[in-house]
Amino acid sequence: MLEALSDRLSAIFQRLRSRGRLTEADVAEVLREVRIALLEADVNLSVAKEFIARIRERAVGADVLTSLTPAQSVIKIVHDELVTLLGGAQARLQFADAPPTTIMLVGLQGSGKTTQAGKLALRLKEQGRRSLLVAADVQRPAAIAQLQTLGKQIDIPVHAEGSGDPVRIASNGVAEARRLGIPTVIVDTAGRLQIDDALMQELERIKSATNPAEILFVADAMTGQEATNVAKGFDERLGITGVILTKLDGDTRGGAALSIHQVTGAPIKFIGVGEKLSALEPFYPDRLASRILGMGDVLTLIEKTQAVYSEDQARELAAKLRKADFTLDDFLAQLRQVRKMGSMAELVKMIPGLSKALPADAEIDERDLSKIEAIICSMTRRERSNPGLLNGSRRKRIAGGSGTQVADVNRLVKQFEQSRQMMKQLSGGKRPRFPLAGLMGR
Repeated sequence: MLEALSDRLSAIFQRLRSRGRLTEADVAEVLREVRIALLEADVNLSVAKEFIARIRERAVGADVLTSLTPAQSVIKIVHDELVTLLGGAQARLQFADAPPTTIMLVGLQGSGKTTQAGKLALRLKEQGRRSLLVAADVQRPAAIAQLQTLGKQIDIPVHAEGSGDPVRIASNGVAEARRLGIPTVIVDTAGRLQIDDALMQELERIKSATNPAEILFVADAMTGQEATNVAKGFDERLGITGVILTKLDGDTRGGAALSIHQVTGAPIKFIGVGEKLSALEPFYPDRLASRILGMGDVLTLIEKTQAVYSEDQARELAAKLRKADFTLDDFLAQLRQVRKMGSMAELVKMIPGLSKALPADAEIDERDLSKIEAIICSMTRRERSNPGLLNGSRRKRIAGGSGTQVADVNRLVKQFEQSRQMMKQLSGGKRPRFPLAGLMGR
């Protein structure tokens, strides 16, 4: 998401850094290019205009124009305004004082409401909060079956009555949760291909019957600026309290993420970043702003790391690194752990400066990681512990067993040895090079 916008802004600010003092004309030129970049990313026109106006008001001040680092000052202003544009601070789910808390999911048909209901239920379950899923989308029988399937996958109960009045179904679902002592009810409502009065009246009746603490609008980021127009329509009738943006892992320009809060006033609370039920993340405006400006996202990377590494594993790895006793078995184990954290391309973007440090033509392909895994798995235990045993015949056998070329085996072994040297430098306090970057780029 927003990769094209990030590249454009990085190029703009790179040119800005090469200049000394800035004039008002310099600032105007930069802001004109930023405005074009925003519009190309499908940001709402009025939102883009207001955004540029706020930056101009701050950037033409004497403190910036006479600053010793004016480019950095402008970039900080843009970052701050991006954070404001995206909602300011993280917005958390609100829960009712007296359970059960009802959460209504609304949106157009095809936006992913049913899937997001399952994802949200799983996320709350992982936080120790039980939920009841309510299948109130009677317009689409497949939605009821889908929600029941999702409930089985994550071991979450589903209240479904099949056909009937969706208002009664939602109300009965809340009553069932109260009877069972389940603290959260997630209501999956019907959608349409476009907003119509019949849909809105149905949703208003469900809202009146269930008194939801949250009304979350599910928006497909692939629809771009149109998502903000639809969100505005839902907000005017229902008063949405938050937004879930889906498909942010796809090839989307991301204009909805930069526009939807400004247009509706409702904060983005979650983002869908994949098809897996675990691929729902809380939305942090400051982290996304940093990533857009190429500053990385270390906090999210740390959280992902903590999710797959225990403290004991981290200590054991640190000890091996200090002793330079890191084998191909260890490397394989780390590779598999890292792959649990998400795609390598996304992880690289979270590390400040790394994406720029890689060669311009480097492409991070997940298939390369599969190839590395296959090569190591084709080695014997002794060969993994001591790559020095790998003579020509052994390398040919490994290439045949892994479905790769001898050159691929040679490259892996060479870069692994270079990486062990890097670890020795680290333990000795020297500044290392990063040869393993070559394993990820082609």
